[in-house]
Amino acid sequence: MHIILIILVFLMNWYIAKIVFGIKTEAAQKQQFDEQLRLISADNQEEAFLKARTIGLNEEDLFFNDKNTAVKWEFINVSELIPMKNMEDGVEVYSKIHEIEEPANYIHVVHQKAIAIRLNARPLF
Repeated sequence: MHIILIILVFLMNWYIAKIVFGIKTEAAQKQQFDEQLRLISADNQEEAFLKARTIGLNEEDLFFNDKNTAVKWEFINVSELIPMKNMEDGVEVYSKIHEIEEPANYIHVVHQKAIAIRLNARPLF
């Protein structure tokens, strides 16, 4: 049974969807956005897009935070859909190029995050 399931997983079409949410609060100085990368299995790109949109719509929320301020998570849309050609160890699943004005600070943060991963702790910054 487990072998059949493993074979089916590798035969499926996989996509990485970037689902974008807007986060709105009454007291916010700036608008916040959350970009989530989700793994989607689908027969084709159209189905993957529709599944990703459904996930986004289903995860919209309105709640009150610890300061009793209303927080609204609003689905914006699916901004990227990347087909996964190979499901194998080490395959690139996502890439983003950053243009940074303070490269030393960026590199320092990357190193701090790596240390935190190794220590199984939260970043110290």
